[in-house]
Amino acid sequence: MDTATPRMSNLFLQLGLDESDQAIADFIKSHQLDSDVALAEAPFWNDSQRQFLAEQIKADALWTTVVDQLNEALHEDAMKLHTQSR
Repeated sequence: MDTATPRMSNLFLQLGLDESDQAIADFIKSHQLDSDVALAEAPFWNDSQRQFLAEQIKADALWTTVVDQLNEALHEDAMKLHTQSR
């Protein structure tokens, strides 16, 4: 049973990534996604990371809010471009 509190740092731990504030910021900055790429389909995830993210989204689970926050952060550049092109 997973008892970790859903925070961005704990999500990164669940994904096997460095959970420090700087590492999270660097990851988000260097892994921006195009608007048509779903979070769980991003090419930089391994199979287990992809599966975890997809399951959390589908299940509307405890982690959903944090996964949504990561999704928004990784699509931030695409959203800015979309807004500017209007």
